[in-house]
Amino acid sequence: MKISVRHRFIKKIPVLEVVMDELKLAPLPLVIYYHGWQSSKELVLTQARKLAKKGIRVLLPDAMNHGERRVGAISTIPAMTFWSSVQFNLAEFSQLTHFYQKQGLIQNEKIGVGGVSMGGITTCALLTQHPEIQVAACIMGTPAPTSYLQLVLRTVAERDIFVPQDLPLLLNWLDNYDLALNPSKLAKRPLLFWHGKEDEKIPFESAYDFYEEIKEHEYAENVLFLVDEKERHLVRSEVMDQVTEFFTEELIGINE
Repeated sequence: MKISVRHRFIKKIPVLEVVMDELKLAPLPLVIYYHGWQSSKELVLTQARKLAKKGIRVLLPDAMNHGERRVGAISTIPAMTFWSSVQFNLAEFSQLTHFYQKQGLIQNEKIGVGGVSMGGITTCALLTQHPEIQVAACIMGTPAPTSYLQLVLRTVAERDIFVPQDLPLLLNWLDNYDLALNPSKLAKRPLLFWHGKEDEKIPFESAYDFYEEIKEHEYAENVLFLVDEKERHLVRSEVMDQVTEFFTEELIGINE
């Protein structure tokens, strides 16, 4: 079983397209999978290969300020480069899906989204504005970006790091993409959370508290939360297998 990994540019966005070689020209379920902060598309390639073996076309974009799009130093303003990178992910999502739709390469409009850390934040944010997403997986991310920003700002304040007074205003777009503020937009779509309790970068509670609040609601009936009691901010191979199984069951099986 040969997996094709094709480097290409879509609307000037550097991506890796990962798919079984014999299925390159066939309509397939599409999963866009986002990497984490200070990472790159190549570092989620193992996950992409696992998904591709199941008959899914996987697209791995480099976020702005990352990988091939890394230009210059990270802003000294806390969180500014991070949220700028997320914002570009959100803005460019439709460009990527539209490209494959025009090519007739998305099978029955089966579109999935997933990501790690910053990519998980991107995933949850996309769910607030894109009903065409049918299945999603948030790995070590948070569905509550507004609260996470507040946590970061409190942390830097404790360290006496200068923060522009109007930074929250500059980032007030987050409210529109905050799944915790708009949970009904899940609309019964399958969503997988995975998070380690010892995560030192994005608090476990940020995602789990959201899950506890929504799990009894009808719109959240297809939300699944997997917990690792001892894991930190790290994704091991067995977690990638769980993500693969989730997309295989929930995305490939739609309308079949």
